Amino acid sequence: MLRGLIMRHGGTAVLLGWVAGVALQLQQPALWGLGIYLALLALAGFMALGVAFMRVPGTLSGWRCLVLVLLGALTGFGLTGARAAHFVADALNPALEGASLQVTGRIASLPQHSAQDQRFEFQVESAATLAGEAVHLPPRLQLGWYGQGNAWNNADSSHAARSNPAVRAGERWRFTVRLRQPHGNSNPHGFDRERWLWEQGIQATGYVRNGPRDPAPQRLGATLWHPLDSLRQSVAERIETRVAPHDPRSAGVLSALVVGDQGAIERTDWDLFRTTGVAHLVSISGLHVTLFAWLATLLVGALWRRLAFLRPGALLALPAPWAAGIGGVALALAYALFSGWGVPAQRTVLMLAVVVGLRLSVRHWPWPQVWLLALAVVLLLDPWALMQAGFWLSFVAVAILFATDPGRSTQVTGDPVRWTQRGSTAVLGLLREQGVVTVALAPLTLLLFGQFSVVGLLANLVAIPWVTLLVTPLALLGVLLPPLWDAAAWAVQLLSGVLQWLAQWPWAALFRPVAPLPLAVAAVLGAALLVLRLPWVLRLSGLLLVWPALLYTPPRPMPGQFELIALDVGQGSAVLLRTATHSLLYDTGPRYGPAPDASDAGDRVVLPLLRALDERLDAVVVSHRDSDHSGGAAAVQAAMPQARWWSSYDADPARRCVAGQRWQWDGVDFEVLHPQPDHYNEEGQGRLSSNAMSCVLRVANGAHSAWLGGDIDAAQETRLAMARPDLRATVMLAPHHGSKTSSSPVLLNTLQPQWVIVQSGYRNRFNHPAPTVLERYAQRGIPWVNSPDCGAATWRSAEPGNVHCRRELDPRYWQYRAAGPAAAAANTATLAAP
Repeated sequence: MLRGLIMRHGGTAVLLGWVAGVALQLQQPALWGLGIYLALLALAGFMALGVAFMRVPGTLSGWRCLVLVLLGALTGFGLTGARAAHFVADALNPALEGASLQVTGRIASLPQHSAQDQRFEFQVESAATLAGEAVHLPPRLQLGWYGQGNAWNNADSSHAARSNPAVRAGERWRFTVRLRQPHGNSNPHGFDRERWLWEQGIQATGYVRNGPRDPAPQRLGATLWHPLDSLRQSVAERIETRVAPHDPRSAGVLSALVVGDQGAIERTDWDLFRTTGVAHLVSISGLHVTLFAWLATLLVGALWRRLAFLRPGALLALPAPWAAGIGGVALALAYALFSGWGVPAQRTVLMLAVVVGLRLSVRHWPWPQVWLLALAVVLLLDPWALMQAGFWLSFVAVAILFATDPGRSTQVTGDPVRWTQRGSTAVLGLLREQGVVTVALAPLTLLLFGQFSVVGLLANLVAIPWVTLLVTPLALLGVLLPPLWDAAAWAVQLLSGVLQWLAQWPWAALFRPVAPLPLAVAAVLGAALLVLRLPWVLRLSGLLLVWPALLYTPPRPMPGQFELIALDVGQGSAVLLRTATHSLLYDTGPRYGPAPDASDAGDRVVLPLLRALDERLDAVVVSHRDSDHSGGAAAVQAAMPQARWWSSYDADPARRCVAGQRWQWDGVDFEVLHPQPDHYNEEGQGRLSSNAMSCVLRVANGAHSAWLGGDIDAAQETRLAMARPDLRATVMLAPHHGSKTSSSPVLLNTLQPQWVIVQSGYRNRFNHPAPTVLERYAQRGIPWVNSPDCGAATWRSAEPGNVHCRRELDPRYWQYRAAGPAAAAANTATLAAP
């Protein structure tokens, strides 16, 4: 079908080329100069002129199709690259990172509130140093205003803050801020925060300085800018005022459904929705927009017909079908914009507009053209949406539904006659559609998230009609009649109870390792074959494509070898050690932010990696109680109850790490070197500090070894070195993140490491790793890598001379690039993919 469309319609060939060009540009590791992209656009323009003068027959020849595809590809590649090059020209000057700056501008987004802070986007109007010297800043910033005077986990802050008022979208403010370049953790199968910030148009993040010695933030007045965000904020506040005091969880869901504030949903609820496969229903999905458009079409049509009694000429000027169609699409567009304008909403509005336009002009396009046009326009609005999981789930789901039921092209407008005719088969239709989507998207969901909801089919059969026909209408009508929000909250509570019951079922969610891209693509195609209207022999052949991805097992070290992965968790520590059949986690990463809104590295970084690698931990060693090492322990322990735990602070002696503990896995020796048994008996002033009590672990296979020391200080390092002067380490985890109180010369001279891996936070307030420590490494010729520049660092005993940095795996131009001495040090490593 698609080949025939290309041969008959040149526009289809151009659109395909456009999408391919955008996708190709997004693979660039570094941007070219703006002039190169403009030259490509100029070449595309000359090609378009040449095509315009061609005699184009009803059916295009093969080479003309190729020309049109190339024309679209050059345009998509050149325009996306030009936009990126223009955008990056406004990047934050690295010299301004960490400096106190005074900025004036507007609150440019719906603020996100928590118990400790508020976050918002800020449109800069002017900026200067505290001395009054004007500076150039990116036009859009992401700022946090912290109620306790502290910034994010890695930021510098040393004094208490004044109380801060709530900001409102559209207001003008003058703040004293500290900024930094966009930077996020870089881990295998982790969230790309830098891409997300790029897509939002944010080129610097920071926080408001609000201490007693800082100039007080000034509210300069309200403006008429950002009226939509201001209205969204007003509605969200009304929902919170009415519902949150007695049901805060339902209030968050209602805010997400009405104004698209997904940040209002609690983390525990997100976990529940993902486990049961209904997360798409608590965001503004295409289904919600379609329902809204259908209701709007009915309402506008009825009002227009009533208007005919008062103004008969109205129907002559604009027939009722035209008024209903145009009005329905316009109101759907308004709803999509009001709710945050996400990719599913964009896709639905565009497809509605195309189909309504074709209907009103008495034309018909095959569904692939409608689908492809919507996809191309979404990428025109936001090329980087192609990297979103939601983009693929949304468009693939719609394509599957169209392909398995071509008649759906007549249903997109929400024609009330069609809906009436289908009333008797609605339940069967919902069952079939949900079954098709569940089967078709299962491999794609596993590829994107490493997780698939086994109870998703049943959960969606309940949740789709409940949320779409009851909760969402009540939530929207509550804007006019607030008491309806109470009824909507009650409906959310009932649904949550059902979902919690389903989530407790055995095997409610299936976790599988993330398969390599070729196997994953084959599985997605196989799932599509299973649901298409084809002969059963061909459909069942799809299982042959799906099966390899389901059976895939990630490679492991060979017997006698081991692997160390130092995760990028910010200012904290988490290291995964793997042998042929066993795995151990050393530290669980930090807690991010204060309770009750805190998240942690265990949930956000460690567990996603373990699931992607199909790991079931055999043991966990938490070096000491400091939250940057133990912050993720609760999440890991809940997900890995079978693992044995050791730490230096547990009240149970059987769960303490003690020097002399040894075991062997697959020919690899594990040995605890510190603390000594008598260290647990000391009291008062003689007792070691939490840092000094850190569990020290050595892993060795006879030829090579790894040394992990937590946050031990120089005194304990010296004692260990003097007690075991024969010990060596091929790779060493820098004690205390490279603090000047650790990595003592005695330890370095004894271990003589070939590599040092430093786990620290980007621009952390402790200045880790300390310059004096880096100088010690340099004097001894020890290469080192630091997690902010390297990302997750992987070392393998089978190739001991190499450390592989995650940031150099498939790099993209929007990602952070290290500069200065740290980059030079990192470049001494073999930068390859783990």
